[in-house]
Amino acid sequence: MKNTDIDRINTLYHKSKSVGLTPEEKKEQRKLRQEYIRAIRRNLRGSLDNIDVENPDGTITNLGEKYGKK
Repeated sequence: MKNTDIDRINTLYHKSKSVGLTPEEKKEQRKLRQEYIRAIRRNLRGSLDNIDVENPDGTITNLGEKYGKK
């Protein structure tokens, strides 16, 4: 997600608290927030997929291979 989109989310939030949003702006805000959440989930999933855990028996398990990448 681009910084301009994040800035727009913040602008719409502040406008909603001060004067309110038009129906078109509410739709835009909802769309941008959903896109932001998808981006956060993608980034988190990418990070979690690259975590290796050492088991008590000394073997190493990659969590992405065990739980993710469905």
